[in-house]
Amino acid sequence: MDPTTAGIIGICIMVFLFMTRMPVAFVMMLVGFVGFSLLTSWRGGLNLMSRNIYDAFASYELSTIPLFILMGQIAFNCGISRRLYQTAYRFLGNTRGGLAMATVSACTAFGAVCGSSPATAATMSTVGIPEMKRYGYANSLAAASVASGGGLGMIMPPSVVLIIYGVLTEQSIGALFVSGILPAVLLTCLFIAGIHIQCRINPALGPKGDTFTWTEKLKSLANLVDTLLIFALVIGGLFRGWFTPTEAASIGVIGVIALALVKRQLTWQAFVNSLYETLRTSCMVLVLIAGAVVFGKFLAVTRIPFDIANWVSAFDMPPFAIMGTIILIYFIGGCFMDSLALIMLTIPVFYPVVTGMGFDPIWFGIIIVLVTEMGVITPPVGINVYVVYGMCRKIAPDVTLEDVFKGILPFMLAIVIGIALLFLFPQIILFLPGLMY
Repeated sequence: MDPTTAGIIGICIMVFLFMTRMPVAFVMMLVGFVGFSLLTSWRGGLNLMSRNIYDAFASYELSTIPLFILMGQIAFNCGISRRLYQTAYRFLGNTRGGLAMATVSACTAFGAVCGSSPATAATMSTVGIPEMKRYGYANSLAAASVASGGGLGMIMPPSVVLIIYGVLTEQSIGALFVSGILPAVLLTCLFIAGIHIQCRINPALGPKGDTFTWTEKLKSLANLVDTLLIFALVIGGLFRGWFTPTEAASIGVIGVIALALVKRQLTWQAFVNSLYETLRTSCMVLVLIAGAVVFGKFLAVTRIPFDIANWVSAFDMPPFAIMGTIILIYFIGGCFMDSLALIMLTIPVFYPVVTGMGFDPIWFGIIIVLVTEMGVITPPVGINVYVVYGMCRKIAPDVTLEDVFKGILPFMLAIVIGIALLFLFPQIILFLPGLMY
């Protein structure tokens, strides 16, 4: 069989299996193994499977992922997320939509010690949604602000998605982390502006909360100390070149545990729960990486990535138009696939095209993460939406899945505006990495 035909058949089978809700990692691994074996040999396919699964779990670079996930889990079990929300609430709660603004701000801050979008969404659901419900917020705004704000965990360092991108493209993970800070802040401001506009148009969406004195507001800033210390330790160390990303992750875990022990906020049960959740999440991510690598090797044998790259490069369009086409492909793909799987499948295809047109690989990484961030809140996959809805079934049963999707649109518009601004002003992304190097 012609390799290209085999590749197209394999992709069609993979999409069909996705629709049966079979786990994404196992689908990619199965299709990649069978396809690679048919085009080469079964012995070669078995060697590919064993080698890539081992490499994923034994990789020194990828050990950063479980360490950052553990850091976020311990931070959650120590109450850091609740304290961040309380501080944001004291500054923003007395304005219309202020609780939703506080939730988005707390999501950004918690993303600085978490690195996972679904984990941030799940954590802030338990903190923010009950408070917004208590003050009469519309279900759509309450749930959508958490789902969208949780997406900021994808771009705020330390980000698991940026780690994967850095490993796949051999770019500096430290530079990627630093480059995500300003875009995360920009997107947070756009989300807050979107909430403000919504509540000005329809005040019933987000009534005013309590009013706090400036003394209470200033006292609440003490709740930020833990997060700022950990963030400064991890990102500052990377910025100064004191340690590598893997070493930074280790330092971050030690720092969070030390703070928790000093403040007596970490129980043995909380520590065990953190280890369990870290193990479960890390295994999911690493198996997904192994599956994507196996499938990627199958695609490489079919030469489909190279054919697509040549096809896109042959477009008689300006580079920015081609880039816009690639972004549109990522947006559509993000509606149907998990963000990690999408990036691991497509980066080998589009990365050579983008760098060949002269675009900065660090800039491209942040843009793609922002586009896939839209995927975590868009139907039919929208993992953050389902995470928030699942949490709401326990803490706010009257919130429906329709409510969450209904409130998403203004936040998607804010992400589109953010991408446009980063397109027009790439130095927003490249300024801090420029200082770093």
